[in-house]
Amino acid sequence: MPPSPAISVLLPVYNGEDFLDECLASLANQSFEDFEVVAVDDGSSDGSPEILKNWSSRDSRVRVLARSHSGLVETLNAGLSACQGELIARMDADDRVHPRRLELQSLAFEESPNLDVVASLVAHFPDETLREGLRIYENWLNSLVTHDQILRERFIESPIPHPAAMVRRKVLEEVGGYRDVGYPEDYDLWLRLAAAGKRFGKVPETLYFWRHHEARLTFTDPRYAVERFLACKAHHLTHGPLTGMNTVIVWGAGQTGRRLSKHLIREGAPVTAFIDIDPSKVGGTLRGRPVHPPEEIDRLLSDAETRVVLSAVSSRGARALIRERLQSLHLRETLDFWCAA
Repeated sequence: MPPSPAISVLLPVYNGEDFLDECLASLANQSFEDFEVVAVDDGSSDGSPEILKNWSSRDSRVRVLARSHSGLVETLNAGLSACQGELIARMDADDRVHPRRLELQSLAFEESPNLDVVASLVAHFPDETLREGLRIYENWLNSLVTHDQILRERFIESPIPHPAAMVRRKVLEEVGGYRDVGYPEDYDLWLRLAAAGKRFGKVPETLYFWRHHEARLTFTDPRYAVERFLACKAHHLTHGPLTGMNTVIVWGAGQTGRRLSKHLIREGAPVTAFIDIDPSKVGGTLRGRPVHPPEEIDRLLSDAETRVVLSAVSSRGARALIRERLQSLHLRETLDFWCAA
């Protein structure tokens, strides 16, 4: 029996015929050769099964697991169970990778044995389809490289690009793999791993090329709607950093603060007040809690026994200004305050 490969590439496929050949060709061209591709066909009705069959017939590293259609989470868990490598590299069927992706990510694990998750920088393509918001997200994502940076900003958005991630298999097994609880399965996974004390990092090179098109699950699956991200964020905040607090002050009474606070209160977070600069909101209430001007933040904090401030303003540039203001009050990020937008 041949030895197990060092890396298993977990590749879910559902009606991916348009880009699947390109995806598999980029994997076949890897400088690191000790890997397998576990391609899980989730009941495709297009030409994907034939493409996978052709690849597996000419490259023994490509293993195909065919299933009836069951959705992404079940497909990922089925594929994870079939993976033989100690490192699991995710990949999406419409993307492509740099020839040194597997080499450099596995090398990062060798050089830093305490790491549990290693991703890389990403580049969205094709360029003509990219809007400003996606470019801003890409720049933010690529600015988070170290463990501390990733953990500090994990409640803003998902700080790890899922298909660009490589994870120790034992770590995925420890937390029970992926779960389907109505949250984005990747964001929920990273927050669970962070809560379990796992360590994150990124290779500071662009190794993953993320195709942007309107049929991506990001735009079509209800699990990735804004409300589901907020619900996931609120759940992990309430049962993580907010545990034991008797006062949560939300900075932001606009749309983002309003929507996030709804989920926080549903989770049982002790939201007691809001901060906002809008004169039309200051002096009023939101969800039955008073809205104060920023000038009152010091008094509100001094009146509380155990407190956390959540910055929940998504306007461009607002996060940096709020962060600066809170730091000027000697509040410590990830202890006394978190950015959540």
